[in-house]
Amino acid sequence: MRFSILGPLQVRDGDGREVRLSPKLAGVASALLCARGAPVADERLIDVLWEDDPPRSAQKSLQVYVHHLRQALGGTASVARGPGGYSIERSEGDTDAERFDGLVGQGRRAREQGDPARAAALLREALGLWKGPAFSGLDSLPVVRDEAARLNELRWTCTEELMDAELDRGRHAEVVAELTALVNEHPFRERLRARLMLALHRSGRSAEALEVYRTGRGLLVGELGTEPGRELRDLEQAVLRDDPALAAPEAEGAPRPGTTGTPVASVPLPVPAQLPADLPDFTGRERALERIHAHLAGGGPVPVVAVSGMGGVGKTALALHAAHALADEHPDGRLYVDLRGAEAEPLAPAQALSFLLHALGVDGAGVPDSLDARAALFRSMVAGRRVLLVLDGAASEAQVRPLLPGAPGATVLVTGRPRLTGLEGALLVDLEVFTPEHAVELLGRIAGKERGEREPAAAERIVRLCGHAPLAVRIAGARLAGRPQWRLARMVRLLEDERRRLDELASGDRAVRASFALSHRALGEGAKRAFRLLGALEVPDFPEWAVAALMDVSTDQAQEYIEQLVDARLLTITETPCGGLRYRMHDLIRLYARELGESDEPEEERRAALRRAFGGWLWLAEQATEYIPGPCYATLHGQAVRWPLPAPEASEALAEPMLWFDAEWQSMAAAVQQAGALGMHEAAWDLAGCLEKYFDVRGRFDDWRRTHESAIAACRAAGDRLGEAVLRRGLADLTTWATPQGPGEAMSGMRSEAQSVLEMFTELGEPRGVADARVMATWGLVSRGEARAAHESAREALRIAEEADYLGGRARAYHVMAVAAHEEGRLEDAVAHLERALELARLLGNSRFEATAMQFLGAAQALSGRVETGRYHLVRALDMARAMGDRYAEVFSLMYLARLYTALEDPEALPTAETAVALSRRHGMNHHLADSLSVAGEAHLVAGCTAEAVAALEESVRLWRTRGWSSFLAGALEALARAYEADGRPAAADRTRTEAQALQSPAQDAL
Repeated sequence: MRFSILGPLQVRDGDGREVRLSPKLAGVASALLCARGAPVADERLIDVLWEDDPPRSAQKSLQVYVHHLRQALGGTASVARGPGGYSIERSEGDTDAERFDGLVGQGRRAREQGDPARAAALLREALGLWKGPAFSGLDSLPVVRDEAARLNELRWTCTEELMDAELDRGRHAEVVAELTALVNEHPFRERLRARLMLALHRSGRSAEALEVYRTGRGLLVGELGTEPGRELRDLEQAVLRDDPALAAPEAEGAPRPGTTGTPVASVPLPVPAQLPADLPDFTGRERALERIHAHLAGGGPVPVVAVSGMGGVGKTALALHAAHALADEHPDGRLYVDLRGAEAEPLAPAQALSFLLHALGVDGAGVPDSLDARAALFRSMVAGRRVLLVLDGAASEAQVRPLLPGAPGATVLVTGRPRLTGLEGALLVDLEVFTPEHAVELLGRIAGKERGEREPAAAERIVRLCGHAPLAVRIAGARLAGRPQWRLARMVRLLEDERRRLDELASGDRAVRASFALSHRALGEGAKRAFRLLGALEVPDFPEWAVAALMDVSTDQAQEYIEQLVDARLLTITETPCGGLRYRMHDLIRLYARELGESDEPEEERRAALRRAFGGWLWLAEQATEYIPGPCYATLHGQAVRWPLPAPEASEALAEPMLWFDAEWQSMAAAVQQAGALGMHEAAWDLAGCLEKYFDVRGRFDDWRRTHESAIAACRAAGDRLGEAVLRRGLADLTTWATPQGPGEAMSGMRSEAQSVLEMFTELGEPRGVADARVMATWGLVSRGEARAAHESAREALRIAEEADYLGGRARAYHVMAVAAHEEGRLEDAVAHLERALELARLLGNSRFEATAMQFLGAAQALSGRVETGRYHLVRALDMARAMGDRYAEVFSLMYLARLYTALEDPEALPTAETAVALSRRHGMNHHLADSLSVAGEAHLVAGCTAEAVAALEESVRLWRTRGWSSFLAGALEALARAYEADGRPAAADRTRTEAQALQSPAQDAL
């Protein structure tokens, strides 16, 4: 196949016959041809076919169009399908554009070799291939437009070079008419206008040459508001003084390099090869490399890739690896400049251009003085040449822009810590640290793969202590490579000491600390102080107000400092579930910030800053927690410092309290740990207490236990009885579903805790806390089957709550009174108590407790014969639990629905019970797991699946033995006895039933 694209698209087969394509097929073919053999993604082809309005069937329709294109081109092999999309199979030279490129290259070489006549002939032959603008009629399509623009620019560059060759031959008079027509067609191309001026002057028509200048200047000033460039201005002055340097060559073929108006391209340029060596152990970054190569394959006037990331993340390594892969595609030179953007004084663009011009063969005297003139000369020298330019360590877009080539042929790779969003059309590649797998792979490549295989856990620990940062891993690997006798465990021990970690991450002329210091040095004083104080804050991420709290400034001022830190890549940005922004500091950067803080910030100022930050979380959390539908505990707070936010910012942050906690809980949990370790016990326990309801609703029981135990330890060390009592109250309730260590430990632990908490709140004179503790003690009595004692205990809790005017305590007391009444078989009393608990829950506005009361009420109603009412309340409670995302309440409702369905022989019983079992396992709810397994076993038994029933009930019994709830254990044993009987195991059934009867309380069995 032959493709003509230098004009309207034409396709001819091997016999020279034209292949006619519909407009849609021509668009697809053009897009594929623009990629020059590289695959084109489906999305880009869909854009070509339908631009901004693709039909729903676009993907399928694209396949149809490709099928028709294959048929038109002669079979499926002509358009191939690969991982990156579709590509068109072509042979070398089968497009007129490739033939054009080849002729232009030959013409340039002939001119460089001093043969302008042959150069002119070749360039004219190249231009003769053109039949109009490239891809004429299709050049507005996405994908096609950039390649069409590139080719059209090459056409006019070739025309200018042809005129240079004719002038070198002394044919100035002959080309005046041709140049006049070209200038009239393209009045703003200054290089063509300069060549017409030179041709006229050499033809003895200097006045006309000056008029050509004045006309051009008038157009530029009037239309574009700009003066002519340096070349035109200098040429005008040279014509005015009849500079001898403008004289024509003495003979054809004797060009005069260096003559004003003669292009620099007439002098053979050196071919610089300045790229530093590629890394032999380059690792990972496959996705980034794919994006880079895909962008460069997509064409465009001057493709630019800008790689950004924090210091030590491997930006230069990636850029150089990509550059070496591209080297063969850029035979006219590979240029490299270190822009020193992270240093105190980055390389000035004018100095960078001086380096580049010298590399291209310009001597010292030939380098212009001004930045603009240097940039123009550089663009002229690389125009139309296939040059690769690596600009390493850029500080800003302003530093980079003057260094960018202006004509197709060049490729630019830029690296820098800032994200260079202002580089129009550039592909932005943001590098993060390695994945753990790639970090371990790099360590093995440097230190020895077999060493990592011998100590895999140590290798994983090393890269984790390095924060998976490539530079840090590389340094650790280099140290190990230099000490082959060391075990990896020794490096682990060295790195685990945070005070020495940055000291250990240094090898030869490489050091992690030095890399961070470069970023820090460029900061303003305010940002430097923010950085030092952030080093003291040991949280995984934080909102912008945290910086304001640390520094005690407005959030607007804090945002200014944050932006500097983000630009320096000392902070990274993440997004909250609410759509807000949060900021992270890499572990090694935090160590560096802490070092600076400890040396430059007085200890008391750092502690005061942390108190304010903890106070900001506490001030927001105690407001947010009021809207979390958690347990009906009395809200008790301490005297820790609060740092209030301005009203508009607070309102925005707390618009969705659950989402706010979703974003903040990990940082708050870390703040609890840090505050406790620093002796700030009141901040620790108050923050932990604010997290209780959120942890309860989200089922984060391990995090609940961890934060509470940490804060309790701090309270005990400080003698803070209120803080300890508040948190132990929460832990005692948590014990109901915590994973125990031995038989009966859960409930015995709860009973013990409840008694201790009761004594502490009594000692403190806090009646609301006493009421809460009394309810907790009542649950312990219920678990032992002591229904009468439980009833009396619940009545006492109710009395205390009523005297204290404590609505939540009254609701909880009625709830547990109902449970005690149910255990005694007083079902109507249980229903009445639960109706009262539900009424109080609604007065409280606590949807979580409302759902809980509704669950128990539904179960009690179903048991008392009001099946439909009970079913309604259970289903309604289930809907509420799911709406809140409350898995604990959801499982409870599912269990009791399954019990009801089992009693009614409803086929929904078994799937409902199995759903409860699955959710209990997934979320670690061992109390519910034991209960739901018992329900599932009974459902299997009703369904006649005896083996499944025995398995479920045996597991339920094992779990209940660890829980300590005797009445629940007795119920599970009784069900297991029936399952054994159904399975033909009478002896096992007798043993199991005997144990159940020994445990059975006088009260009725639970539903």
